[in-house]
Amino acid sequence: MTFKTKISAASILVLATLPLPALEPVQVNEVFFTTDQARENIDSPASWTSPQGQTLLFATSKEGHSVNVFDGTNGMMLQRIGGQGIELGQFDRPNGIWVIDDFMLVVERDNRRVQVLSLPSMIPLTSFGEEILGKPYGLYVRKLNEREFDVYVTDNYETKSGGIPADAELGQRVQRFLFESEGTTAEAEWVDAFGETSGSGRLFVVESIHGDPVHNRLLVAEELEDGERGRSVKLYDLEGHYTGVNMGEGIFKAQVEGIALYPTSETEGYWIITDQSKVENLFHVFDRVTLKHLGSFKGQYTLNTDGVWASPLATARYPKGLFYTCDNDRAISAFDFAEIFKALGLEH
Repeated sequence: MTFKTKISAASILVLATLPLPALEPVQVNEVFFTTDQARENIDSPASWTSPQGQTLLFATSKEGHSVNVFDGTNGMMLQRIGGQGIELGQFDRPNGIWVIDDFMLVVERDNRRVQVLSLPSMIPLTSFGEEILGKPYGLYVRKLNEREFDVYVTDNYETKSGGIPADAELGQRVQRFLFESEGTTAEAEWVDAFGETSGSGRLFVVESIHGDPVHNRLLVAEELEDGERGRSVKLYDLEGHYTGVNMGEGIFKAQVEGIALYPTSETEGYWIITDQSKVENLFHVFDRVTLKHLGSFKGQYTLNTDGVWASPLATARYPKGLFYTCDNDRAISAFDFAEIFKALGLEH
């Protein structure tokens, strides 16, 4: 896919917010599932591939208080990391997960922290955020250089009665930290927090978050199931400023959830965003540059998807990579990106 003309920010705003005709979703069959772990409340996946080519698939287990490890090519379970507790190497209701370089970062809702582990050893290195975070859920990690990373964490803090805070108190919905590594040591410090307190950029119920440094975008899923305030992805820039764009309004019918980016070049590619439902669970595909809705697909069995993860790494069996999705709190399902693109008629 080649864009021969420069697209202005104003044009992107129009394309992202323009009401579009509904596109009938297509079905794409899953290529495998991990072991059924219905009692564990599986939430979010991430994958890592070793220099030797071994792919590991990780999934957070909220009730198992662990990160479960699978073979990323067939879903076979390999090991379990953690167990409930407050020490490093233990977890308390892990939720969001991110893998970058040889680090795995895991958000723990009830320990109110982010824990960092080294890969492939699974040795815990550090944790951070305990004094800042209220009710953290999701995260996105941006590499700044060989040693430093920006870590964006969504914080769904509530009122004392468990409700959504007043608008004036929504200004810390995303917390940003600077994570630094040096050899076998690592540490992090708080940088800032942000979130609109008025207008259409307010973040009411937050979890999933993803960034695109090339286009200076930070996508935050608004999970509030309210047609006027929710059911969209709100776009900020990487410094925490709201861009005025709410992506997917009128397209999402249930709850906006997991976000993944599949790059096809340095600047182009596709956003895949979950429309979470126990009845008709959909994955909406948007153009990375224009944010235009390109179509939707669903699995044969996959429902009620929380987190998702895109692995564009080519293998002999899956030359376009795999799309990993949470299936109804019990397993991770995998889709072949080649089949997704074929079904939707997309270039890749």
